Amino acid sequence: MSGLKIIYQGEPGANSHLACLDAYPDAETIAAHTFEDAFGAVQNSTADLAMIPIENSVAGRVADIHHLLPQSDLYVIGEHFERVRHQLLVIEGTNLEDLKTIHSHTMALGQCRNVIREQKLDPIPEADTAGSARLIKERGDKTQAAIASSLAAQIHGLTILKPDIEDADHNTTRFLILAKDPDDAMPEDGPVMTSFIFKVRNVPAALYKALGGFATNNVNMTKLESYQLEGSFNATMFYADIAGHPNDRPVQLALEELGFFSSHVRILGTYKAHNYRLSQTI
Repeated sequence: MSGLKIIYQGEPGANSHLACLDAYPDAETIAAHTFEDAFGAVQNSTADLAMIPIENSVAGRVADIHHLLPQSDLYVIGEHFERVRHQLLVIEGTNLEDLKTIHSHTMALGQCRNVIREQKLDPIPEADTAGSARLIKERGDKTQAAIASSLAAQIHGLTILKPDIEDADHNTTRFLILAKDPDDAMPEDGPVMTSFIFKVRNVPAALYKALGGFATNNVNMTKLESYQLEGSFNATMFYADIAGHPNDRPVQLALEELGFFSSHVRILGTYKAHNYRLSQTI
């Protein structure tokens, strides 16, 4: 896709950067300081797409995204699953016995506890993984290491002292691909996913009744998460993913029942299910 611009949150070499390259190898990638900056760039057409992490198989959901999605008016046009491989990065000539501290994002440090414990390193949290690689390069201190990607090692000229040090070999992040305009998949495009947000009415058993239509119509809901609105404990929004297309009769019926018991429903997008999802078995 020549001329396509895709933006991600983080520094060059971040896992989100890798996800962009894997999903759109011919696109121009743009780094954004914050998620708000990434969303804004798509809204003002500085970028065509945003690659936004929504959940990780080890760490769980990326909390900020659920608050930004309803406010953004952007649409979900796809999903991408990126296997997370953490590398132990050092400046050239460093040996394991030289190391005293290890720097990275809190999540990455938590996902590599075994190596940190084995090497008796002092973990130092940083803003992100790629940024920690940059810091190690700038400091040139052989007692300091970083946990980051192989791309970060390449960008900053660092040595991978130990590869793939993550504790869990299933460590995978799911990303949503966002655009300014909808680009929904068709029912005949194969297995598709539909993402939406909704707010139930303030009546007894509203959530139970709102979701009942998905069960009775045999629609598989693969994700359901709640989050509070504007700091209130009484105003709750829900984010959900289902397998199926809004034009499918069972999905139509389920969404109609959802709407009856909800004060707000917004479909964020319908898109082809990623191959990684299709390969998973329970």
